[in-house]
Amino acid sequence: MALTLATWNINSVRLRIGLVRRFLRKHAPDVLCLQETKSPDEHFPREAFEEMGYGHMLIHGMKGYNGVATVSRLPLAGPRTKSWCAREDCRHVVTELPGGIEVHNLYIPAGGDIPDPEANPKFAHKLQFLDEVTAWFAAGSPKDKKAILVGDLNIAPLETDVWSHKSLLKVVSHTPIEVEKLGKLQQAGGFVDAVRHVIPPEQRLYTWWSYRARDWRASDRGRRLDHIWVTPALVPQLAGAEVFKPVRGWVQGSDHVPVIVRFSE
Repeated sequence: MALTLATWNINSVRLRIGLVRRFLRKHAPDVLCLQETKSPDEHFPREAFEEMGYGHMLIHGMKGYNGVATVSRLPLAGPRTKSWCAREDCRHVVTELPGGIEVHNLYIPAGGDIPDPEANPKFAHKLQFLDEVTAWFAAGSPKDKKAILVGDLNIAPLETDVWSHKSLLKVVSHTPIEVEKLGKLQQAGGFVDAVRHVIPPEQRLYTWWSYRARDWRASDRGRRLDHIWVTPALVPQLAGAEVFKPVRGWVQGSDHVPVIVRFSE
């Protein structure tokens, strides 16, 4: 089945529904996975998505923080949510596309500013979250079936996924312990980095630019925090991948940009 799937940390779906509408009208992926929707389920803009032809939705949100949603032009089956670290903080939804393709939409905690779990509870939470998800995938790895994991994973694993490897080694999102744990998660699920399968790892590639930058274009100090992974069964169908950097410059844009992967039949 030919398929186009996008992921985007939208940083408030209600605030930026106009930008979502603009993106969907121009690029029309079959499936859009959103993170950081920051909306209780009852206030999610369902009607806007229905009007654009995305009538199938799995929404898992909360007021003001976190939240994930998968919206689709294709039917969704087996919807379920997962909770981690004994918290109900709306970071993981799972559903199935036609053909039995399992889709995990995941929002890993950012981890705060200090890369020390003893001094920073947010960083400790991030590491625990990674460990728990990794153990869960290891216990029931989807590597022998068709599965996709997407989302804001809040880790830039490769040296070319950050503007300066040396400068960011002690910055949360690129520390060795985070990169190691992300690698274990990827291995536990048997996942292949779909974007880097298409776009060479030697090429610098970012999906996030800080709001703190005076001129994000000029400094271009980005990080690749948003990912799409697939199991080996889907690798032969990978037909393209794209990061939509210009979207960062849209008025009132998110600090993240959409990432799309295309699958052939």
